[in-house]
Amino acid sequence: MAVDTPPASPPATETSSWDRWFHLSARGSTNERELRGGLVTFFTMAYIVVLNPLIIGTAKDVNGNFVGGGTDVLKAIAMVTAATALCAGVVTILMGAIGRFPVALAAGLGINGVVAFSLAPHMTWADAMGLVVIEGIVIGLLVVTGVRTAVFNAVPEQLKYAIGVGIGLFITIIGLVDSGIARPGIPLITFGDNGALRGWPTFVFVFGLLLTSVLVARKVRGAILIGIVASTALSLLIEAIGHVGPHIGQDGKVANPDGWSLNVPIWPSQVVASPDFGLLGQFNLFGGFQAIGFVAASLAVFSLMLSDFFDTMGTVFGLAHEGEILNEDGSVPHLGSILMVDSVAAAAGGIASVSSNTSYIESASGVGDGARTGIASLMTGALFLVAMFFSPLVTMVPHEAATPALVVVGFLMMTQIRRIDFTDYEIAIPAFLTLTLMPFTYSITNGIGAGFVSYVVIKAACGKSREVQPLMWAIAVAFIIYFAVDPIQQVLGLA
Repeated sequence: MAVDTPPASPPATETSSWDRWFHLSARGSTNERELRGGLVTFFTMAYIVVLNPLIIGTAKDVNGNFVGGGTDVLKAIAMVTAATALCAGVVTILMGAIGRFPVALAAGLGINGVVAFSLAPHMTWADAMGLVVIEGIVIGLLVVTGVRTAVFNAVPEQLKYAIGVGIGLFITIIGLVDSGIARPGIPLITFGDNGALRGWPTFVFVFGLLLTSVLVARKVRGAILIGIVASTALSLLIEAIGHVGPHIGQDGKVANPDGWSLNVPIWPSQVVASPDFGLLGQFNLFGGFQAIGFVAASLAVFSLMLSDFFDTMGTVFGLAHEGEILNEDGSVPHLGSILMVDSVAAAAGGIASVSSNTSYIESASGVGDGARTGIASLMTGALFLVAMFFSPLVTMVPHEAATPALVVVGFLMMTQIRRIDFTDYEIAIPAFLTLTLMPFTYSITNGIGAGFVSYVVIKAACGKSREVQPLMWAIAVAFIIYFAVDPIQQVLGLA
């Protein structure tokens, strides 16, 4: 939206190289307004520095190790915090300097869930991050060849929305399970502890969910970050007074049924510390293919790539429209450079072991506050680099204080469901399968595959094969092979 606030100082002259590169005066902005917009964007999405470590840093791989190869969860969280901030800072600065667009990048929510909960349990963390690096490389090649746009256009628009909705439901389930609100039982999932909400940690989750929901509903900037900070402060107070303790003791057995599900909220001995970059470079480029097979690994890369595809293109077009900075023909300025930086960010996330980095729709807060150029991204990126030195603060955030953010983000992603026409069964059934199988099978890949295959089959059965793009047929065949890997191996005598 346009900002009517008068500039704090005259805009840069059109003859300066700074102004020509960033189109500062051409877009009616000033350095001061850009810096302010970058600051707003940072505080709106700074929650990822807290939330990503609690997703990537607390999940175990096939060998039972945390990311980095160790068994110390607090060390893993600290390393992921430093690497998350470093990677976000570097790629956001690249977006500002090369893409010249007011969008910030960081570890993608939803994508990090895929890596932590769908890939890592079947391979080592290094193998999983290798697939992320490959995904970024492939996206870069697709940008150069123009195929990225072709794939984007091949997938029906409403299936794209269904993918976003499904990912939203997926991370919502993760948030509810990690907080202890939803637990395995009979029936499949039970509410709380034997059908009741018990314990102070559960109270913290409910408090955080209600607070964050109210802030988001009132459109408060930085709502998610405020919710996490306030819930963490409450948990620190409760632990200091009540000494609740952990749910699982050091012997691996239940110590307190109503205890904290992961880390106990205790103020760290130090607030500022030198960042631990031990995760950088810990990836095995082709290990994932050896762990789960060529077809499954290829489809995992495809699933990650698909999320990045639609995330970035949708976000960039939306921000350009919101900021009224589209070209006269309706295209996004410097789109090629923007997409190339995005592909570099995806690979960088794997190299740093923090999952694929992608564009954040939260950048809309900075655009709404006046950001129109890449200068805002330079500011946001610089603030992420400063955040690297505060990793000790993240280790005290309990799951119950962070998981409300997953539920709220899940809601925000699910709002796209209004764009799906459920009266048209030819698209509604594939969309339904996509958005339900993701959370219920704990796999984004399964949801996308079921949606794509069912879409092609239904269109063919209805005599509308010509409405299906050739590339969509190829993708559907790949997913059919993915689902039929076991019987195919048995037929070929490989099982």
